[in-house]
Amino acid sequence: MPLLGCIADDFTGATDLANTLVKGGMTAVQVIGVPTGPLPEADAVIVALKSRTAPVREAVAESLAACEALLAAGARQIFFKYCSTFDSTDEGNIGPVADALVRRLDCGFALANPAFPTNGRTIYQGHLFVGGALLNESGMENHPLTPMRDANLVRVLSRQTDGTVGLVPFAVVEQGAAAIRRAMTGLKEGGRRYAIVDAVTDAHLLAIGEAAAKHALITGGSGVAMGLPGNFRAAGLLPEHGAAASELPPAQGYAAVLAGSCSRATLGQIGYARDHAHTLELDVLATPDVAALQRQALDWAADKLGEAPVVIAASAPPERVAALQARLGRDKAGALVEDTLAGIAEALVARGVGRLVVAGGETSGAVVSRLGVRSLRIGAEIDPGVPWTYAEIPGLHLALKSGNFGARDFFLKAFGQ
Repeated sequence: MPLLGCIADDFTGATDLANTLVKGGMTAVQVIGVPTGPLPEADAVIVALKSRTAPVREAVAESLAACEALLAAGARQIFFKYCSTFDSTDEGNIGPVADALVRRLDCGFALANPAFPTNGRTIYQGHLFVGGALLNESGMENHPLTPMRDANLVRVLSRQTDGTVGLVPFAVVEQGAAAIRRAMTGLKEGGRRYAIVDAVTDAHLLAIGEAAAKHALITGGSGVAMGLPGNFRAAGLLPEHGAAASELPPAQGYAAVLAGSCSRATLGQIGYARDHAHTLELDVLATPDVAALQRQALDWAADKLGEAPVVIAASAPPERVAALQARLGRDKAGALVEDTLAGIAEALVARGVGRLVVAGGETSGAVVSRLGVRSLRIGAEIDPGVPWTYAEIPGLHLALKSGNFGARDFFLKAFGQ
């Protein structure tokens, strides 16, 4: 039975979390969608949902169904994973899903911490920074689906919940796990439902994880999960470990990259690839037709598939995304990109692509669903937060990359180029 049951609100986030747990010595399996049968054996089971931008009721219902499956399998603790940039709107879905899980677990309280210092996400005095910039000045204010225009996470989460939100500030976190535990207990006893917890370093995240060892529910990014394997090890539930096993079957087949994210990081990676690999940038605004875009991409790629990756991108800068949304509406614009890239992925795999990088949480969800992937084994890390994974069906190596993650040369580095 799993020690830790995890619910992730998108597919790349699930992979990021699984990667963190594997590095901490836990075996981890990522399951795609709400489980309908027995769960695979692993120390941690991560249920990957496509709920980040789903209607609130749908996101809550799927998250609760995933929680029920994990509890039925024996999970001792539940982890609700969301993005390190706290991607959401004033309506949710972070707050409503967390509220539903708090009620289901009858715990009354949960911490909230999306920090990931290795990738530049830190929280100080309740404010989320991306590198040296506040969240709302980092480019995330232009996100096409979840624009983040307030860096104060206490305010952001407060707008999404009917509960109250407190803060465990930097000065307390610096004192270590015992002080953090006392502060969270005080907030809970004072009627707060959530605590945003500051974190600037990995040491802070380890201390927060230790402080939450007995919490029924933890919410956050993958970073705060760093401390959880140690809790299970201290309780005698997890053996001492050396390097975590992350061996996957040998990679075979052609290499390809599909990018749908419009984040600054992904746009930079596309720019780098443009100078170093065969790269096609689809103009979705000029040709808002799924079938036509797919034909263009597949005709272009026909004589280019090989050991070196081909890069096909439907990403665009903010002004072109805004223009497409103005023409089609936000939901139809997003579906156009997702359906286009999912169909291209299906055709590329049929043509012999066996190694595929997908950039963007929504795009990854669409691609994985179209390919019929039901679970993923977690392999070696490419860049912080992004490992290679293996889907036994259809026999494919996949790297599902959050739009914000990865170095500028990520698309080539993934394939050893």
